[in-house]
Amino acid sequence: MATVSELMRHSLPMLTTDMSISEALDRMLESGLSGLPVVDSQRHIIGFLSEQDCIPKLLNASYHCDNRMKVSDLMRRDPLTVTPDTDVFELARTMGGPKPKLYPVVEGKKVVGMVTRHQVMSFLNNQLKTCLATY
Repeated sequence: MATVSELMRHSLPMLTTDMSISEALDRMLESGLSGLPVVDSQRHIIGFLSEQDCIPKLLNASYHCDNRMKVSDLMRRDPLTVTPDTDVFELARTMGGPKPKLYPVVEGKKVVGMVTRHQVMSFLNNQLKTCLATY
């Protein structure tokens, strides 16, 4: 069984609730990810902020030059997560529907990484190539 631990990105920036949206977006854009986990001081997940969460508010805020928003104003407070031992094929089934494109990977409540749809697709493609090589 292939698990998320084999695919996940271990190093990623984290966001905090008191961070400005501008600083959070800088981190998100620099990371190359379309969302980042929001954590407390022990790296326990307390939320998630995605580009999709930000764009509607950013449109208005950037037009009016209003940079008072914090991560806590826009973050999703009930993020979907996976564990390092989540089965990759099960996650792929979930990602095939309307669910998120990326998931924080947690052990307990502590964020230990991130897994993206791109990583899952790459894994599935390699699996397919392995199958084709045996024919």
